Amino acid sequence: MTASKLDQLRQMTTVVADTGDIEAVRRLKPVDCTTNPTLILKAVETPAYADLVEEAVTWGKKAGGGESTVHAVCDRLAVTFGAELTKIVPGRVSTEVDADLSFDTQATIDKARAIIAAYQERGIEKDRILIKIASTWEGIQSARVLQAEGIDCNLTLLFSLPQAVACADAKAFLISPFVGRILDWHVKAGGGPYTAETDPGVVSVRTIYDYYKAHGIETVVMGASFRNTGEIEALAGCDRLTIGPGLLDELAAAPGELPRKLSPDTPREAPARLHLDEKAFRFALNEDAMATEKLAEGIRGFVKDLRALRKLVAARLV
Repeated sequence: MTASKLDQLRQMTTVVADTGDIEAVRRLKPVDCTTNPTLILKAVETPAYADLVEEAVTWGKKAGGGESTVHAVCDRLAVTFGAELTKIVPGRVSTEVDADLSFDTQATIDKARAIIAAYQERGIEKDRILIKIASTWEGIQSARVLQAEGIDCNLTLLFSLPQAVACADAKAFLISPFVGRILDWHVKAGGGPYTAETDPGVVSVRTIYDYYKAHGIETVVMGASFRNTGEIEALAGCDRLTIGPGLLDELAAAPGELPRKLSPDTPREAPARLHLDEKAFRFALNEDAMATEKLAEGIRGFVKDLRALRKLVAARLV
């Protein structure tokens, strides 16, 4: 009997669960887990996690009132969910820095250090955590500082090779290039129809992967934001893939052979090694309308959900 496509994928790629749903992680048994404000907000609104929310709110009430307390409770919730996830997955849990700090290097560094300290207070060392940061110029520079301190970073909302190049120069531990959101942009712009092989999101991740492998860059490539299993299958062999529970279930139920598409031993032709200073980075990003628009849209989306989470917490603290 042929193994499911999910089992075959696990033989060549580290599978990461893209969810804050603790029960889904327990059921699907990924190696790593990644969360963001949208996923935490959904989890907080789920009755199954009422006890975790109540603990953070009770702590907040003792800490006093005000906006700073609301922010502190939200941070505590993120770490609480992350701590629960570390009990289930054997690998890393990504915890996101507030998206409204995406253009503030020092504030991002300070928040990341605080997150790591909060985990350490719970007996969870930094080698179990990835600090998730948007791939703005400021975010990438904060990762440069944090990586030098031994705090590993996951650079998210990544849509272009220039972003990936800058992340590599900063020695980021991991990048999360988005697949589905790139496809969304091109479809909205009138492109397509696309096959799994011509999907612009798949092509983007393959280009970044080949660039990294061709130049001996150790930064991990973790494809993210999938719209269908075809995109996932087209990236089989990528270092890591972070996948939502619905698509993981589809792969687990899917029979048939899953051929390897990417391999570090046989990278395709890649551009010459690039090094971008701030001006070159900003210009290259500006030249890419898709990457510019999706990065901004992604930050706005995370900030919207972060504000919704803060509003929910503020109401509970009254």
